[in-house]
Amino acid sequence: MDDLTVTLVQAELFWEDIPANLAAFDRKIDIIREDTDLIILPEMFTTGFSMNVAEMAETMTGSAASWITEKSRMRNADIMGSVIIRDDGKYYNRILWAKPDGSLLTYDKKHLFRMIGEHRVFTPGNRLLTVAIKGWRLRPFICYDMRFPVWNRNLGNLYDVAVYIANWPEKRAPHWKILMPARAVENQCYVIGVNRVGKDGNGFPHSGDSAVIDPMGKVMFRQADLPCVHTLKLSYDRVKEYREKFAAWMDADQDAVCFS
Repeated sequence: MDDLTVTLVQAELFWEDIPANLAAFDRKIDIIREDTDLIILPEMFTTGFSMNVAEMAETMTGSAASWITEKSRMRNADIMGSVIIRDDGKYYNRILWAKPDGSLLTYDKKHLFRMIGEHRVFTPGNRLLTVAIKGWRLRPFICYDMRFPVWNRNLGNLYDVAVYIANWPEKRAPHWKILMPARAVENQCYVIGVNRVGKDGNGFPHSGDSAVIDPMGKVMFRQADLPCVHTLKLSYDRVKEYREKFAAWMDADQDAVCFS
């Protein structure tokens, strides 16, 4: 199977300013010179991690959905990131995953971050998404989802790459750095994490630490503190050979096991 080329876009975000963020990501995507299969943007890339849903929410025909669909077509690459969406009277922290053929796939954040009140204003998702690119299978998650391994379980090797997008604050950066390799090792897959940098509208600093982890838990790339646009290739042979040589996935519990 061909290598998968991915581009991570770690950026500062303009607080609750959709046009400014779309313009900024326009420029960042336009400077990508390499051919790439997937461009990954942070969580809530149009607003920052805002709970001001009444003013910031868009519909599935709004500017963010239109922008990401057109940008994907122009770049001939999948592009994904999450935005605040209003749908049928409810609000979602929703990944928009645009494909060059004009299709738009979605994933709604399952685990809502109660420590800042996300669960009070957003509706949780209840389904997983798997996206195919060049024979690879990718599964997206959003930020707090990473802390819940049952939701991330890769039973039967249903996906090859887990993609986490985030607004993960600097004060919990050690958790981010621990959990990404853990998810890679336990699920025998690549893990990609794309976080933001800079202070948000609540004054919380973010150190980024966007990274790519291989199935053995090795850090292939990590960038702290500074904005960056980074492209690299993933080898399918690496994940295939590891699953064959160290077939721990064959002994995985098929259901969640609880002990009392």
